[in-house]
Amino acid sequence: MECISDYVFKRMIMKMTLVFATANEHKLTELRDILKDYDIKGLNDVAIYDEIVEDGSTLEENAYIKAKYLFDHTGLPSLSEDTGLEVISLNNAPGVLTARYAGAQKNPDDNIDKLLNELDDSDNRKAQFRTIICYIDKHGVQYFEGVVKGIIAKERKGIAGFGYDPVFIPDGYCKTFAELPSNIKNEISHRARAVERLLEYFK
Repeated sequence: MECISDYVFKRMIMKMTLVFATANEHKLTELRDILKDYDIKGLNDVAIYDEIVEDGSTLEENAYIKAKYLFDHTGLPSLSEDTGLEVISLNNAPGVLTARYAGAQKNPDDNIDKLLNELDDSDNRKAQFRTIICYIDKHGVQYFEGVVKGIIAKERKGIAGFGYDPVFIPDGYCKTFAELPSNIKNEISHRARAVERLLEYFK
């Protein structure tokens, strides 16, 4: 029994701590599920309660702004992500405005309503989620991209997930992200694919 305890203790202290620039519990849970061998801390875990202003014009710029802020304040390996939903027939909108598509209040239901209204007469509902992860440590800055293609459903389906998940159907599936089990979403999502590249970097 003592040996098992020693082993568990060693595993715990060997876990690399990463600070993730979010207070969103959904995103934290998703990332922790994907990065099970890492100790993921959110903004609240490191006592950062200020809103980080994302005023970049690209996903890359916003990801860098958040990761740099976090690294400057904690000195710990820091990562952030910025994700855009890019709809082909809307000239890749909402893109960098994905979270605040319907206004600064960042209301997911309002965002979905606006998106469905704008696609009401469109036969082309192709879209993609694109995630950019920015990772900063004492060695410098790295970027990792993940993309998942799909279509926008004509109505909400499913109760899981967050954001636009109830209306996004990934290629190869007939269900939205909000209908798929979390283990499947975490294997195929844009965020999971970006994290895969991050893990390759760590290895």
